[in-house]
Amino acid sequence: MKLLQEFKEFAVKGNMMDMAIGIIIGASFNSVIDVLVKKVLLPPLSLLSNGVNLESKKMVLREAQKNMLGELTIEEVSINYGLFIETLLDFLIVGFTVFIIVKFVNRLNKKAEDPKDKSVSTPKNIQLLVNMNSLLEEQNELLKAKAKKK
Repeated sequence: MKLLQEFKEFAVKGNMMDMAIGIIIGASFNSVIDVLVKKVLLPPLSLLSNGVNLESKKMVLREAQKNMLGELTIEEVSINYGLFIETLLDFLIVGFTVFIIVKFVNRLNKKAEDPKDKSVSTPKNIQLLVNMNSLLEEQNELLKAKAKKK
């Protein structure tokens, strides 16, 4: 029962929901990138390389063998380096896109955490820390003034 209660607390927290939303959006984003690479970027590259289909590029280690009836007896063994290059291109596009998004979000966070920047509202936790810092500075000044009087 304790395990079930802990799971319930974990599931209700915002982190799990944020993670689930991120996974769903990530899967959709992956589909978009897959289409972008296969249907938008690779066709022009194929034209530049005289119609070479990158996905079909492979190094055959062992040819497939068929019997007299045409049935496959031994499957082909190959290294599909074209598919690897295509997947690597997918990864680079996703990685670069995530980098740009994180950079943008970090810039917004940095701007929001600056208490002197009035163009963006400061989050309450940062404002609270700024107020506490101001009060501590005032208190230190009062204590210094009191110590000088003695």
